[in-house]
Amino acid sequence: MSRIGKVPVPLPSGVTATTEGQILSVKGPKGTLTMQMMDDISYGIEDDRIVVKPANETKRARSFWGMHRTLVQNLVTGVTDGFTKTLEITGVGYRAAAQGRNLRLQLGYSHDVNIEVPADLTVATPDQTTVVITGNDRQRVGQLAAEIRQWRKPEPYKGKGIKYRGEFIFRKEGKKK
Repeated sequence: MSRIGKVPVPLPSGVTATTEGQILSVKGPKGTLTMQMMDDISYGIEDDRIVVKPANETKRARSFWGMHRTLVQNLVTGVTDGFTKTLEITGVGYRAAAQGRNLRLQLGYSHDVNIEVPADLTVATPDQTTVVITGNDRQRVGQLAAEIRQWRKPEPYKGKGIKYRGEFIFRKEGKKK
């Protein structure tokens, strides 16, 4: 039995959920998010909460139960609070600048890296070494952060590169004489 799946997802005031065919739609102050529903999972909208249950007793239904409850929770959180990922850039001469719908990174290459920001996400650079990505879809925020980080992963000797805020970089000792 899924312990996460048993807990219903509460709907805060100002948030409405509807089902149309195989689509679950959640609408709130920060927009509307939709999710494709699975046949093995049943979704019920009661009072101010969404209840997620397995539709049958197959192993597949039980294994997807907790995950789909979490996906529904992410929809509700996205339309109320939104999601944020913060990246920190470490290294001499490494910097970032947000310019409209583009993010320009200088990461020690012979050229600048220009990343186009999708329309539903916002990217801010409070200073030259910090990139803040915000949006209401958790998957898209995380995907953009991963794509930015991919350009220069943190290396273990000096710690240079792009890392998530709060991420621990295992440091290695350099060569000895």
